[in-house]
Amino acid sequence: MSRVGNRTGPTMHDVAAAAGVSQATVSLVLNDASGTRFSEETRHRVQEAAKELGYRTNAHAKVLRGGVAGMIGFVGDFVATAPFAGKIIEGAQARAWEAGLLLLTVNTGGDKALEESSLETMLSYKVAGVVYAGMYHRVLEVPEALGEVPAVVLNSRDRRGRLPSIAPDEELGGFTATRRLLDAGHRRIAMVNIGIPDELGLPAAAGRRAGHLRALAEAGIAEDPQLLRNGEGEVRGGYANTLELMALEDPPTAIFCANDRTAWGAYQALDSLGLSVPEDVSVVGFDNQETLAPNLRPGLTTLELPFVEMGRRAVELVLAGSRSAGSGFGRTELLTCPLIERQSVAPPNKRRAR
Repeated sequence: MSRVGNRTGPTMHDVAAAAGVSQATVSLVLNDASGTRFSEETRHRVQEAAKELGYRTNAHAKVLRGGVAGMIGFVGDFVATAPFAGKIIEGAQARAWEAGLLLLTVNTGGDKALEESSLETMLSYKVAGVVYAGMYHRVLEVPEALGEVPAVVLNSRDRRGRLPSIAPDEELGGFTATRRLLDAGHRRIAMVNIGIPDELGLPAAAGRRAGHLRALAEAGIAEDPQLLRNGEGEVRGGYANTLELMALEDPPTAIFCANDRTAWGAYQALDSLGLSVPEDVSVVGFDNQETLAPNLRPGLTTLELPFVEMGRRAVELVLAGSRSAGSGFGRTELLTCPLIERQSVAPPNKRRAR
């Protein structure tokens, strides 16, 4: 096969000449046009010629023909830098690639000016749609520009309910965590939350608390305000709240910590008191932060946020929207958080339980 001396790169005409077919055939094969029939031998010859010559399809021309580029935009605040939420991008990217699309990702760091300019750039490139992601589950003011293309809010919710959203089922997760402790025989179960439960501002805190209380109620256990603590989702909050809980006249035999960092603080507090997990106090977390939960001693039983699945599902909704705009807009789809069993739960210590 001859060399092509074109400084701008090989053309479709060069591929046609090398493969011994018409330029129209090359165009139809390389653009995978529907309704065309070529032998596998012809397809293979064209594809091999394009590969050997280093020919690239013209993405700009595809935009002119089809109206959209082979890309989906992904805009997040701190998603790419969060210790575990990068899995959202992993899932979204894999699903986009399966559909023959690239994921154009921008991590804004919470900079609204960067977010606005990023969205404008994506729209100018005629992306097929946009996934708009939050680092943690909350209610967001979604940019007006997202109304111009199929868009999905990921790991958060649109305050005005215009766009579909994908989020973890926080209430079911809180229920599952507390149910695990109840099944182990605990009746004196505390919860250290990740913030003040505010239905509008922090669905994660509200949902996990609601699930916790529902599990207790179904077990016939009355709510005890002394055992409900609001932390800030960090190690120090887990540590301080656990010390206070264990100083009660009737301390808990188990603690549901609404994230893994809080659970780490609880471990430290219990250790400082000479108490062991799970022999003296059982602990369940939430998140399954891979750099933390399996590395605690003992390993932390926790709920896993389904980030990979969430990313995949968000792209699927964008793809569905590009075929049928408006379908399902405003709805929130909740995905189950699976329980990851490790060694931090055991039956209550009968010497301590009352």
